[in-house]
Amino acid sequence: MSTPQFGYCLPIFANPGSVHFRTPNFAELDPITTMQLGQFAESLGYDSLWVADHLMLGRDEAILEGWTVLSALAGSTSRAKLGMIHQGHFFRHPALAAKMAATLDQISGGRLIHFYDVGQQKREHHAYGLSSMEDDDQRAASMLEGLDLTLKLWTSDEPLDFQGEYFQVDQAVCTPKPFQQPHPPIWLGEVHPEILRATARYTQGWNTMPISVSELKHRLGLVRAACEQEGRDFSEIEISMELQVIIEPDMESVRRRLKGMLDLNPGLDVEDGPELAKFANGVSDVVPESFRQTTLIGTPADVRQQLQPYLDAGADHIMLWFLDAPSSDGMRLFAREVLPHFR
Repeated sequence: MSTPQFGYCLPIFANPGSVHFRTPNFAELDPITTMQLGQFAESLGYDSLWVADHLMLGRDEAILEGWTVLSALAGSTSRAKLGMIHQGHFFRHPALAAKMAATLDQISGGRLIHFYDVGQQKREHHAYGLSSMEDDDQRAASMLEGLDLTLKLWTSDEPLDFQGEYFQVDQAVCTPKPFQQPHPPIWLGEVHPEILRATARYTQGWNTMPISVSELKHRLGLVRAACEQEGRDFSEIEISMELQVIIEPDMESVRRRLKGMLDLNPGLDVEDGPELAKFANGVSDVVPESFRQTTLIGTPADVRQQLQPYLDAGADHIMLWFLDAPSSDGMRLFAREVLPHFR
């Protein structure tokens, strides 16, 4: 088994009180703090830095633009890999996105992971006047054609003519090429049948959002089956997953941290809210199962124990959303008492 990689997901948006969506303790977006956390994560030994790709999200719809943040991180870090989680296909013409990615890979010294996705929230596209298509199969077909165009631009030695169903370019040149050759690692995510087939055909990585260990095993079975159908060696694909984290020195501190999150937005109706509140207030010793399926929660020993089954199931790269952000307490404690255990 290879040494697992651990990524830090930057809190580039605020979503207070929602303990099921990544960064609830960031009551109001603070871009300077966000960037400092990314730089600090690299210094603590995290292997990769990640940002979400949305135009409107969270409190007051305030979120930083992903490519801009990655570019700033490329200049303010030196070692960690850089990636955008579920890069939205319809946000940028794929030829332009290919040029942007090649540039970022060059200026970062070959640290880009190109994690491509169809994009999830159609309301953002509509708000910004961007087409996103309504039919999911068409959306996937457009995305995969965009990926094909990207690969051709990265690898063609001659000006490229491309006449696809959705995209066309005329004598397009993408120079300089990416630093990494033949190209940066390409990741896809989730389990649409076409995406699974494309994962087997083209990619170096596959990712899933936070899920239970049993669901991870199920999804990896789908990836493995797609690889068998395409004649691809499953072991060549890096398996990544996102997980949320609440880590504290003791359970009293865990409860206090969780209660603080819930108190940020007391009127918010969250899944298993009453049961979570009972745990946070010390009325119950049971963390709701649905929360445990997406979140590592407890002391460092607890978190190590909860993390191991995901690694045993086949996860190679864990992308961590620390729910106490913008505090650096959790990321510090994880780096000090969990990371060394797996290295």
